[in-house]
Amino acid sequence: MAGTARHDREMAMNAKRQLSECSDPVEKLRLQCLARGSSGIKGLGRTFKIMDDDSSRSLDFKEFLKGLNDYGVMMEKQEATAIFDIFDRDGSGTIDFEEFLITLRPPMSQARKEVVMQAFRKLDKTGDGVITIEDLKGVYNAKCHPKYQNGEWTEEQVFRAFLDSFDSPYDKDGQVTQEEFLNYYAGVSASIDTDVYFIVMMRNAWKL
Repeated sequence: MAGTARHDREMAMNAKRQLSECSDPVEKLRLQCLARGSSGIKGLGRTFKIMDDDSSRSLDFKEFLKGLNDYGVMMEKQEATAIFDIFDRDGSGTIDFEEFLITLRPPMSQARKEVVMQAFRKLDKTGDGVITIEDLKGVYNAKCHPKYQNGEWTEEQVFRAFLDSFDSPYDKDGQVTQEEFLNYYAGVSASIDTDVYFIVMMRNAWKL
């Protein structure tokens, strides 16, 4: 379902190449995440969740710096300060976690966003703007999953694992919002050069 391993390898190589020429601190951080594959930004998100001790969904500079270090992002302190200042728009000394991840998301063309939203709408059977296990039941066949077939997982567990792959690292609540779905596919999209190929892949994957 996700970007194929080949896409991920190509994207990681491209990101590493671009890193050597990049001077914009935010772009640099994005490339360091993409160098880890399409879920790199999500991985950084998971690290930040661990940092956010008080569950405020915001990070101060110390937490931000520690998160970068723990995730293994190599960055000079002044670069990290520059990034933090860009996101700390109101000068409060903290940055909003979700907003940060959305800005870090690789840009997608309108055509790509549209096909991602088509897939989202197809999965969101009830049309309430979130995908839940109930929504998936009519669209996704859990019985084809190898772990269901070998008796390791129930149907419910297959659905939950499927949702978790898109879910925000912030709160795996078994519900996937449009933002979380877009975050995921922005990572996949970054590894695919042409709109046409991305759209074909999405249409085939979701039978759109």
